[in-house]
Amino acid sequence: MRLCYRSVPLLLALSAPSLHAQDDWGEDVWAEPGQQEIRLHGFVELAAGGRIDNDPVLADDDLSLAEFRSRLELETYADTVRLSAKLDLYADGVEPGAHLDIRESLADISLADNADLRLGHQVLTWGTGDLLFLNDLFAKDWQSFFSGRDDEYLKAPSTSLKLSLYGQKASLDLVWTPELTPDRFINGERFSYFSAGAGQQVAAPENKIDPTEPKQRLANGELAARLYGRRDLGSGSATEWALYAYRGYWKQPNAINADGEPYFSRLNSLGASLRGNLARGIAHAELAWYQGQDHQGNDPRLPNDQLRLLLGYEQELAPRLTLGLQYYLERTLDYDALSENDSGSVYRVDEHRQLWTMRLSYRAMQDRLSLSWFSFYSDTDQDAYHRPSLSYKFNDNLNLTLGANLFSGAQPHSFFGQFDQADNVYARLRFSY
Repeated sequence: MRLCYRSVPLLLALSAPSLHAQDDWGEDVWAEPGQQEIRLHGFVELAAGGRIDNDPVLADDDLSLAEFRSRLELETYADTVRLSAKLDLYADGVEPGAHLDIRESLADISLADNADLRLGHQVLTWGTGDLLFLNDLFAKDWQSFFSGRDDEYLKAPSTSLKLSLYGQKASLDLVWTPELTPDRFINGERFSYFSAGAGQQVAAPENKIDPTEPKQRLANGELAARLYGRRDLGSGSATEWALYAYRGYWKQPNAINADGEPYFSRLNSLGASLRGNLARGIAHAELAWYQGQDHQGNDPRLPNDQLRLLLGYEQELAPRLTLGLQYYLERTLDYDALSENDSGSVYRVDEHRQLWTMRLSYRAMQDRLSLSWFSFYSDTDQDAYHRPSLSYKFNDNLNLTLGANLFSGAQPHSFFGQFDQADNVYARLRFSY
């Protein structure tokens, strides 16, 4: 949502904390006698990111991030209903203008002792992966992720209805999103991308991706389900299991219609996951089967069916030092049919794409200092993506984060290789109230 410039100062002033009133934030500020209190929280943040490399196809390639952001969080109760809102108002120097991002606007309703309903704009997530998503097919924000915003912004909100039913041995989550909520994908504005059609790196405005979305009708909504439970194994250990199902669309416009325009094609998926103690750490495994529109797998304009596998393990190596490793496999199921019908494309995906990740985290100075290094590396694509970061908490209110997004790749068309000239460093200073 974009706002007019003249309205920005007023809205920023309303959503920013008053220095004189900050002791009252989070208390019963607006409540009248006999009314439920409204709890207020939030933050203001200055963020800046600069590019290390020169991207010749971007019109302005100096900054990857330049924004002032103000978050206002409100929560209250009306009988058994919880109402919550998280509103982000930010002025962005990379994509000019001011923007309102409603991160949350929902109602939690308790239907019974074992049934809850959540209605409204909300961030949804499930699955076992660390920055890798197989059965979590809810919307992501890759522009925020690659530009240095907080990791929270990788998950984009959607307007959905979530029904949760709780049992002694298993529980069930059902999510209905009436209208497709796609990823906030790389569209050529903040970052350039590789176009297989053009055979080169391209960017907006000429090559901004503007896909066709499904028509707004009930049959085009998204349905997601998770059946999950926990089995105690004694001695304080347990195994968590889950089964998943999804009916909707690919979250990125990776299909091409007869006119050569990108669109979101149909996707159904089934999956399962396990998480439990192993040796001195925690292991997890997840599997997903993707079935798209191309049942024969012989149409190169449509994404092929896939089988995805994730294995992970995390362990504390020393006090406050933690290592996490993951292995990810993506298998194209109808690879022979695709090979016979794509005219020998040099941009054809590998039949088996492998990806390794590593997260190394360390906390010091009574947890005021946090160091993290997360790396993606694909031996099949021969590309990599590194995310080092440092966070220092001056006090309960003020926090500074420094970090970088570093890409490399031997081929310009691979997933991370196309961002080889998008390396950037960033800083964020946040005051929370």
